[in-house]
Amino acid sequence: MAKKSPMSKAAGLTYSDAGVDIEAGDALVRALAPLAAATARPGADAAIGGFGGLFDLKAAGFSDPILVAANDGVGTKLKLAIETGCHDTVGIDLVAMCVNDLVVQGAEPLFFLDYFACGTLDPEVAERVVAGIAEGCRMAGAALIGGETAEMPGMYGAGDYDLAGFAVGAAERGTLLPRDDLAAGDVLIGLRSSGVHSNGFSLVRRLVGDAGLDWQAPAPFDAGRSLGAALLEPTRIYVKPILDALRRTGAIKALAHITGGGLTENLPRVLPEALAAEIALDRLAVPPVFAWIASAGGVATPEMLRTFNCGIGMVAAVSEPEADAVSAALADAGETPVAIGRLGPRADSGAVRYSGTLAFE
Repeated sequence: MAKKSPMSKAAGLTYSDAGVDIEAGDALVRALAPLAAATARPGADAAIGGFGGLFDLKAAGFSDPILVAANDGVGTKLKLAIETGCHDTVGIDLVAMCVNDLVVQGAEPLFFLDYFACGTLDPEVAERVVAGIAEGCRMAGAALIGGETAEMPGMYGAGDYDLAGFAVGAAERGTLLPRDDLAAGDVLIGLRSSGVHSNGFSLVRRLVGDAGLDWQAPAPFDAGRSLGAALLEPTRIYVKPILDALRRTGAIKALAHITGGGLTENLPRVLPEALAAEIALDRLAVPPVFAWIASAGGVATPEMLRTFNCGIGMVAAVSEPEADAVSAALADAGETPVAIGRLGPRADSGAVRYSGTLAFE
């Protein structure tokens, strides 16, 4: 008698046998629906579960809009969230990395979609992550109108997951940044970061590993918090203060989101070839986490400045006569603006020139 193939068993194979739990995925969508609904805004009801999300630009108040899109991830900061079991804030990081890139072009973030990929779906973890995404959307004024949860056995290790985010914003035609009237003498106003944000974590994790530190140990730079909790401080979302300052003053000429590459690599992205940023390092109030990284890892200042934000997460360029008005508008919106330098003629020394030394807190 011929042997029966495993495929011939009475019930037959199911998707669940292959490691994909459709019921768990459906339950997750139902659990996420109220989180998304809480992000509703003019133009979107933030309902999820359909094949695509809808947005009405006219209902959002735009007459002749230009759409601006951005996508990003959280990088290896996810490893820290996974290893510590703290999944509540990386969703905020995900939104921040996308919407901050929109607002620097003068665009108002309108809606957001996420992609959550894992080997085996843990509904509790996924819900905590997406709750953070919804919180980030509320902070940015963007509607969470959809997303994708991908369960892919064999692609990810046990407990691992990955995130990607996609944001779309809009600006009225003729208002996009950077403007074409940037000039030598314009003031550079910096907005403080909350810490490492979401860049440079491969170096941070290497430093922690080399030092034999535990994520649950007290943070060497932040008394009262564990190392993991302190490093997971979420990326700041600058959208509402910047939009408020743009609308109140109309004076911001350019904005730069200081992400991977630091001031050194991000400021040139918004400058014309004839201009350079002249930064006074002693004007930067550098959070203690960066002093610890520099000291514990023996990281030289130039490497710090091209890897980390070093305390400045956003930079605005404004004319000198308008600098006080823009700073006041940002301060009224809850920011702590500080003049960190000026624009000057570009020379052989490059697009960013530094003077002074970093002032670690």
